[in-house]
Amino acid sequence: MAKKRKLRLKPVEQQVIVITGASSGIGLVTAKRAAERGARVVLSARNERNLAGAVEEIEAAGGIATYVVADVADPDDMEQLAQAAVREFGRIDTWVNNASVAIYGRLDEIELEDKRRLFDVNFWGVVHGCRAALPQLRERGGALINVGSVLSERAIPLQGVYVAAKHAVKGYTDTLRMELEEEGAPVSVTLVKPASIDTPFFEHARSYLDADPKPAPPVYAPEVVAEVILEAAQRPIRDIYAGGAAKMMSAMEKYAPRVTDVVFERTQFEGQKYKDRPASSRRRDNLYEPLENDGGERGRYDGPVMESSAYSRVARSPLSGLMKAVGLGLVVAAGVRAMRGSAADDRLEGDEESELGGTAGRRSGVAGAGMADGGVADSAEGLSHVPG
Repeated sequence: MAKKRKLRLKPVEQQVIVITGASSGIGLVTAKRAAERGARVVLSARNERNLAGAVEEIEAAGGIATYVVADVADPDDMEQLAQAAVREFGRIDTWVNNASVAIYGRLDEIELEDKRRLFDVNFWGVVHGCRAALPQLRERGGALINVGSVLSERAIPLQGVYVAAKHAVKGYTDTLRMELEEEGAPVSVTLVKPASIDTPFFEHARSYLDADPKPAPPVYAPEVVAEVILEAAQRPIRDIYAGGAAKMMSAMEKYAPRVTDVVFERTQFEGQKYKDRPASSRRRDNLYEPLENDGGERGRYDGPVMESSAYSRVARSPLSGLMKAVGLGLVVAAGVRAMRGSAADDRLEGDEESELGGTAGRRSGVAGAGMADGGVADSAEGLSHVPG
C-alpha cells in the first residue's frame, strides 16, 4: 500500500463545490444550501435557462456561484466543467455527481436505445465526472460524492434500467474508493443512497406506463438529501442513506428478499402510478434533451412529504458510530408501526412464509405498508407536509 497522504476536508463555507444535475431537485437545493453557508458553487446541467436563474437567485441572496452547461454523458463536457471550476475559483474541494434520468416501464417493453441512453447518463455520467474531478482532488485533497439510490441495493418493478444503473454506480464507487485508499490519495469517496424524494425527477421520466409515474411512498424533501451531501463534503463518510425508509428497504432486502419481492409485486405496479393522471401523448421527458423548464426544487407529488429524517440526522452525526443503535431503533420502530397497520388478511404462502418463519412470514405487510402507505413516515420520521 502506498504512503497515505493526510485527508483534510474543509468546512463547507471554505469550499469550492461542483454539482452536476443542479438545475432542479436535489442538485439545486444542495447548491443553494452550500452557497448560503458560504461555499463557492459551480452548478452544471443541460438547461442553461434554469442554471442561469439558479445562479441569479444565489447571488441575490449574497452567495457566490457560476454555472456551466454540460451533459454528463459527454466526457469532454465533464473535463470542461472541471477546467471552468478551476479557472473561476482556483480549485475543486468537493465534486458531486448527481445528474440522473429515469425510465418507467417493463424491461421487455423498453426500447434498447432508451436503455443505453439511461446508462450513458446515470452510470457513464458518474464515470465521466469522477474522471474529470480526480486530478484536482488528488492534488489538493477533497471529497467525491456520488448520488446513487437505495435501488442500488434493492430492485423495484417498472424501474429496472434505473435499478441496474444504480447497482453499477455502487459497484464503481466502492471499487474506486478502495483503489484510491490503496494509493494513499487524500480523497474521500461517498455513496449517497436516497429514498423517494419529492423532486421533478418523476415528471421528467420517460414513461411506457398508462399513467404518469409517481414516487413510491414514503417520500422525503430534497433538503434531507442536501444535508447528507453537505455533511459528506466536510467529513469522510463511506456511504449513507438519505431517509429512514431507505435504510428499512435495504434491511428488508438483506433479511427477507423473497418476501420483499412478493410484497413489491403486489404493491408497486400500481403504487408507482397516479390513478388520476392518465398518460398523455403530449408528455415530454428529458432522456435525450433538456426540457424548456426543469421545474425547480419540488415535484408535483400530492401526498405527504417528510420534511426531515430522524434516521438521517443520526447517520450524518460525527458521533454516528456510537449512535448506530439509535438509528437502528428508529428503523425497527418504523417496521413495527407499519406492521401493525398492515392488512390483517395479508398472507404469504409456501416458501415466502417459511423464509421468515411462521407468524413473521405472515406479517410481511411491513414492507407493503412502509412503501405504499407511509407507515415508516408515520412512525420514525419528522413532520410531514402535504403540498397545497
